[in-house]
Amino acid sequence: MDAGFIPRRAGWPGSRVDPAQPAVSIGAGERWSYGELDERVCRYANSLQARGVRSGDRVGILLLNCLEYWALYLAVMRLGAVAVRLNFRLAPEELAYALNDSGSRTVCFHASLAERIEPIRDAVAADDWVALVDGDAGVPPWAHPWSVLEEGVDEEPDVPVPAADAPAMLMYTSGTTGRPKGALWNHANTLWFAAMQALQWGLDEQTVAMTTGPMYHVGAVEDLTSAALAVGGHAVVLESGGFSIRRVLDIIAARGVTDVFLFPFMIYDLVQLDDGQPVELGTVRRVFCGGDPLLPWAIQAINDRYPWIELVQVYGLTEGTPIAAATTGEETRHAPESVGRPMPFTEISIRGESGDPLPAGEEGEIWIRSPVVCTAYWQRPDATAETFVDGWCRTGDLGRLNTDGLLCIAGRQKDMIRSGGENIYPAELEDVLMRHEDVREVAIIGVPDPQFVETVCAVVVPRSGAALEADDLVAFCRERLAGYKRPRHVVFVDALPRTPSGKLMKYVLRDTYRPLGDEPGSGGVGPA
Repeated sequence: MDAGFIPRRAGWPGSRVDPAQPAVSIGAGERWSYGELDERVCRYANSLQARGVRSGDRVGILLLNCLEYWALYLAVMRLGAVAVRLNFRLAPEELAYALNDSGSRTVCFHASLAERIEPIRDAVAADDWVALVDGDAGVPPWAHPWSVLEEGVDEEPDVPVPAADAPAMLMYTSGTTGRPKGALWNHANTLWFAAMQALQWGLDEQTVAMTTGPMYHVGAVEDLTSAALAVGGHAVVLESGGFSIRRVLDIIAARGVTDVFLFPFMIYDLVQLDDGQPVELGTVRRVFCGGDPLLPWAIQAINDRYPWIELVQVYGLTEGTPIAAATTGEETRHAPESVGRPMPFTEISIRGESGDPLPAGEEGEIWIRSPVVCTAYWQRPDATAETFVDGWCRTGDLGRLNTDGLLCIAGRQKDMIRSGGENIYPAELEDVLMRHEDVREVAIIGVPDPQFVETVCAVVVPRSGAALEADDLVAFCRERLAGYKRPRHVVFVDALPRTPSGKLMKYVLRDTYRPLGDEPGSGGVGPA
């Protein structure tokens, strides 16, 4: 296996994969075999090399879910370059930060996303743009067509195999201080994570693994699908846009999916589905769920209706192992509040404020150590030193290990909001809203949402005499933030609750405005 984690071409030493065997599919549509995937990886790698991409260079990937994403990602890694997987929901200002911070000079993007790039082209260092046409969107005049990648020669690029500790991927995560941090993965992280999953769940050539998130996310590439590719299985990814649980079910039936990752709101949609059509899940042996614990009624419904399916709850984070803990089906049934036990080669420790381990049953910060913990935050030595300590990742999440070894999540040390599988950090939103001339103070909190678990609520103190409307603030955010980060609820107050020492009491706000989650208009990031 090479550094790009897909089996090498049939006929090469150590290869067991038939080149005609299905490798990757986009929904129930187009499918590439291992031979077709490998051919495109070689073409893209040689084309990128001809365009000046060298080992260590950063290549921006701003694509919707598609087969080309797989080929491009693997091609970048095969060259020893670093893939910068960009969130296509980001606003132009946010994209500009990620591109400049990473130093990406080449950016490959879907033509329909050109409007995100156009306002920032003169403000970023990138100077080589390659566009993949989709729908009615054509190649903008300042970009090259995707054919420049397809025209590369179909042979292994003449470059050394990257070292295990060489950087492979940068993924930007929102930061509590308002600026995103680039979590840096190396090739060993990628390979170890695939191996850990294959070992934990016995993935093999018969595995058909499907994920439903956007491919800039570890939850859509690193979780399940890359592991399936590493063992010669079939990776299926949901198309971007227009999510419905019925479409997911149709794909499962068409592809014979054996393992599928669903976010909690998708499982709620599944158990509440009443469209008069049959639900065909006969090929599914496991359903994975992560981001937030499933509600007990949904667990019971899945177990009652589909008793042959193992329902697996998982916990992790991009920089600290995407799946660090997982339940068995039996544990999900009998301990629904738990996210399971550590994965193979993974340690989980609960630490107090001093950093010392706490006894079983006591609540503290969750620390994780595994071969998949990130090496660093890109160009952020202070944040790196704070988060990564002696091989451990300090997650910022609170939890406890029960006496039987099961991990239970107790809360978040930081005020992070989880909406539809995405992390939203209040400090980032508060920083944006405080730029509005009519805002005197603001506090961002999460309120319950029946579909996306949590959604954003802005509690705002207007400046004296300002005629401020909720729509004004939402429009202000729309220009500066990704859609899933915008407030779904806006509350105007005369003052924010504070302690005598001046500390903001967000728990009071959360208790006060929790009922807003029962009102219409909530929302979240959604799937791919």
